[in-house]
Amino acid sequence: MTNMTFPESFRWGTATSAFQIEGGVHEGGRGESIWDRFCHTPGKVANGDHADIACGHYHRYKEDVALIAELGIPNYRFSIAWPRIFPRKGELNQEGLEFYSRVLDELERHDIEPMATIFHWDLPQWLQDEGGWANRNIIPQFLEYAEVLFKAFGHRVKRWNTINEPWVVAMLGHGEGVNAPGHTDWYEALAVSHHVLLAHGLTVQRYKELGYKGEIGVVLNFTPIEAATDSHSDRDAALRKDGYFNRWYLDPIFKGAYPQDMVALYEKKLRPLDFIQTGDLQNIRTPGDFLGFNYYTRSVVKEGNQFPLIDVDYVQTDAAKTDMGWDIYEESLYRLLTRLKVEYTDLPLYITENGAAFDHPVEDGQVHDRNRIEYIAAHLEVCHRFIQEGGNLAGYFVWSFMDNFEWALGYQKRFGIVHVDYDTLERTPKDSAKWYAEVIRNNGLV
Repeated sequence: MTNMTFPESFRWGTATSAFQIEGGVHEGGRGESIWDRFCHTPGKVANGDHADIACGHYHRYKEDVALIAELGIPNYRFSIAWPRIFPRKGELNQEGLEFYSRVLDELERHDIEPMATIFHWDLPQWLQDEGGWANRNIIPQFLEYAEVLFKAFGHRVKRWNTINEPWVVAMLGHGEGVNAPGHTDWYEALAVSHHVLLAHGLTVQRYKELGYKGEIGVVLNFTPIEAATDSHSDRDAALRKDGYFNRWYLDPIFKGAYPQDMVALYEKKLRPLDFIQTGDLQNIRTPGDFLGFNYYTRSVVKEGNQFPLIDVDYVQTDAAKTDMGWDIYEESLYRLLTRLKVEYTDLPLYITENGAAFDHPVEDGQVHDRNRIEYIAAHLEVCHRFIQEGGNLAGYFVWSFMDNFEWALGYQKRFGIVHVDYDTLERTPKDSAKWYAEVIRNNGLV
């Protein structure tokens, strides 16, 4: 491998989310979230797992931040739990704000730059009881929550993510039903996607109106789609899947309109999308300061009825897989980066999550996860190639800092560069953590 040095300004980081690591769900005045309710509903989460304790970060945040510092990771993306801030309707919980203030104290002490995510799926249950994201009235509530965070931390946090992965919130939570709140109504899912995007656009506006000088953007998740064959029917299937997964979120943010082919399809299969009101798309289009995105794998599809909403079947390939069963195919990250640059935006891009699930035991105090190192290295190589070609990639955050609660999959899948023993909560940096520390120290691959 030739020396691949990244620009001096490149931001190396790692990422977590509140619900996946904090635990302490009944402590510090925190209220119930939709994920608490979902976890404790039999049959929803693998093995009956829940996040009541998770990684115990609520009590171990000092130790965790110290470990990030020890590894020399200069940027840390984390999320704030909405139910810690507004546990009940109209009730602002000062204790919740104080917890995140202490986390920021530790980050500052260790000279680690925070990137804060306002919403990473843990909606307060009281809001869900009022209709959640399907109810347009959630938007002023979200703006109130965001404004509380800006006023509390806006002078300390210079980079904000409004919402993590609108596709997951909408489609997995309200269409496929595999995530909280577990609804299976495609029309509702589309309404949710619209309200989430609108909340994002209006939050960017509010941040700017309040005069903060930092940066704010959204975090989308992308899966590049390939057709199984070159036939017209399979290419059309790939276009529909791309519309469902990628363009439905990119187009309104960067082009001010939903993709017409998808609007026509949804209105034919469901009913008119009358949740879109005059002026909404103009608000969604409010330009952020960067685009954050999460990338893990590609998807290969053909025409079929496995997924009837968009008439596609998923096709298994012979590519190497992670423990999630996802293709390891870094070239699709390169194609994605290039596509974003050519079709959508000149804004700085941040890869806010990239990583792989592999399970390795702790042996003599070490975890040898060579396959995770190879996965990350291969993806960093294409990042470097994109930058060399003039691409505006500003940073890379490995997912995840530590093994954690993997939503509906419980504790089955380990994405961390730090191993967590869920019985003792002991942290053990894996070989990948030590390797990543070297990458950062060298500002690239050597």
